[in-house]
Amino acid sequence: MLIKYFYDERLAQASYLVGCAATGEALVIDPERDVEQYITTAAAHGLRVTHVTETHIHADFVSGARELAALSGATLYLSDMGTPEWKYAYADSAGAVLLREGDWWMVGKVKVEVLHTPGHTPEHLSFMITDTAVADKPFGVFTGDFLFVGDVGRPDLLEEAAGMLGTKEIGARQQFATVQRFKHLPDYLQIFPGHGAGSACGKALGAVPTTTLGYEKLFNPAFQFEDEAAFVAWLLEGQPEAPRYFAQMKHVNKYGAALRSELPVPQRLERPQLDALLAEGAFVADFRSEESFRRAHIPKTISIPATSPNFSTYVGWFVDYNKPFYFVAERDLDLPELLSALRAIGVDDVRGYFTGNALHGQTDTLPLIDAESLAGRLGEVFLLDVRGATEYAEAHISGAHNIPVGHLPRRLAELPSDKPIVVYCASGYRSQIAASWLRAQGYAQVMNLPDSKAAWMQRLPTERGRAHMEKTP
Repeated sequence: MLIKYFYDERLAQASYLVGCAATGEALVIDPERDVEQYITTAAAHGLRVTHVTETHIHADFVSGARELAALSGATLYLSDMGTPEWKYAYADSAGAVLLREGDWWMVGKVKVEVLHTPGHTPEHLSFMITDTAVADKPFGVFTGDFLFVGDVGRPDLLEEAAGMLGTKEIGARQQFATVQRFKHLPDYLQIFPGHGAGSACGKALGAVPTTTLGYEKLFNPAFQFEDEAAFVAWLLEGQPEAPRYFAQMKHVNKYGAALRSELPVPQRLERPQLDALLAEGAFVADFRSEESFRRAHIPKTISIPATSPNFSTYVGWFVDYNKPFYFVAERDLDLPELLSALRAIGVDDVRGYFTGNALHGQTDTLPLIDAESLAGRLGEVFLLDVRGATEYAEAHISGAHNIPVGHLPRRLAELPSDKPIVVYCASGYRSQIAASWLRAQGYAQVMNLPDSKAAWMQRLPTERGRAHMEKTP
């Protein structure tokens, strides 16, 4: 048996290839959208992709399961568990085999057993594998978004991102039952999770790629609870803000993503076209570095520097999936990587892009203020903390108002129009996104505080407490 690990740092997402050398067959679990890597890797080890599956309808990235099965001719296996509203709508047209608790199939001499592990989502499955060529007991479990290193999957995404009210407590109770079930499985089992540190599918994911069930029983907080109510309260508390694009991903992955060959090819455009688009209210993201944008940018473009591996997550907070998308890049050579990141979160209608040619003509700069200068102006400005609510509660500049960066479009009414606004975060990255977006909305007196958390905590008065953050629909 061969197991290969694939990891997308942009979305902290893991996928796996399980192969049987004896028969040359291979299974891919939770593939991302760039599916050629699985076919290439399989071929390099004398294998062919014959089976494709996924643990659940993903919310944080576009699944490559449908495309990989179509491209390789593999059989597609999809969950048939959970509630009717969250079953795969494209399963029949894709000729998928539907899976339920207790089902199993063979990939050569590797046995794959289906475990229904609801909690993160109602239809969620895990896959227990046994290498029957050498053993009669299972080797490990691919747990998807149920069990991570040091954490378990959040149960509130159907409610927070997809608007299915009243589902998060049900999901939390299901997650408790699933954890209790795994307490009775052997400690030696290898655990292969679907995400690592940085994913928004949990609140405290570990950074190492795999673990054992025995280790999780000892050190994962989820396994320390015997009381369901206490577990539910713990699991629902402190979850990070669910990116707005998660609802779109649920829809896309339920109905089946478009094949990439069907997507438009973005064209390189010139400055007059950019000016016309901005005049019409188009959203144009500037993916150049933070420093490049600060020095010179086109007015009304939004800075989302691709210098961060997870920049596409911030695109997902602001993008309108019903409209064409445009962006500014440092150079033409960056186009393939940027497109891959955008398509990973379903930004498929990318019509055009701009490079240095767009910077000829009128440009703007992004006003900055450092912590030392801000210290003398605290009474004059509106302090806007765009970190998450949990981060704000841990420590924030005294008097700051908390609106997480992705919530700004829904909470503009909370901002003053008659005084300067200083935006800050933990490093200056999120605050630059927020400052550029606010300036594009017509807030002229906006300054970014690019100093790190360590710097502003050292130079400015701070306090701790709950975020001034109302629940938003």
